Amino acid sequence: MSTNGSGPATGRRPAATGLRDLAADAGYAFGWKVVRKMPESLARTIFMTLADRTWRRGGRGVRQLEKNLCRVLGKDFVDDDVRRLGKKVMRSYFRYWLEAFRLPEMSRERILSGMRISGHEKLLSTLESGRGVVVALPHMGNYEQAGAWLVHMGYPLTTVVERLKPESLFRRFVEFREGLGFEILAHTGHEGMAFGTLARRLRDGGVVCLVADRDLTERGIEVDFFGRPARLPGGPAALAVQTGAALMPATLWYEGQHWGAQVHEEIPVPDEGDKKSKIRAMTQQLAHAYEKGISAHPEDWHMLQRVWSEDL
Repeated sequence: MSTNGSGPATGRRPAATGLRDLAADAGYAFGWKVVRKMPESLARTIFMTLADRTWRRGGRGVRQLEKNLCRVLGKDFVDDDVRRLGKKVMRSYFRYWLEAFRLPEMSRERILSGMRISGHEKLLSTLESGRGVVVALPHMGNYEQAGAWLVHMGYPLTTVVERLKPESLFRRFVEFREGLGFEILAHTGHEGMAFGTLARRLRDGGVVCLVADRDLTERGIEVDFFGRPARLPGGPAALAVQTGAALMPATLWYEGQHWGAQVHEEIPVPDEGDKKSKIRAMTQQLAHAYEKGISAHPEDWHMLQRVWSEDL
């Protein structure tokens, strides 16, 4: 799982970048120290107000979100329907952050009882058989809660996070996720550094969870995504090909005060072709699974970054 930040912007002076990094660190520190202790109703009101203000301001992230939603809805330009959907997405996105800050306070009972999940029986039976599983998710719903649900079900997971700046902010995210029971590896841009550890966990029958709807390496696999070329990371498929683990897409959403999830059918390794062609074919199938989940719940796809090749 990676963080859902926009990443470092280009064109800013080093001093401005440093100040922005420090401000972000302070903001997240406030969230994990103060927001997690607020009355839930008050915190929710504050975050929904912030979501609406961010949507109305229409900054770069919101504009990119609306472009992305046009592709999902098959529209050529932003109209009132896209704008209304964008507002819902921002509310869903801010709910994710509200819950991320408060998740360390949530009880095991609430995390388990609040999950409305389907298709997980095959996931759990595969793990029980001793075979590893790669769960590949898009930035949908609350994937931290989904990971906590899996841990509370008795299946600790390993995941990868983007190395953020400053280091103190990166450490906050690591400590947060380790506190949920995740094993965390840093994404440094050097694919092999984390890949070997992930492969070992899978060969030992473990579960690896990766958020995989945005390529961070510029070496992603080009796929057809909602009828347009886009780049997705090839890591999930490569791990399955390399280790024999099962590759299972999962999509997430919100159901009122609860969390919804679907574990899709395993994407098998093709019988024919070389390693690269197998990875490419499996990544395309992963994109198709994401299309189904995002089309069903577009208001819960939190993609404020560029995904399609024409935007990159």
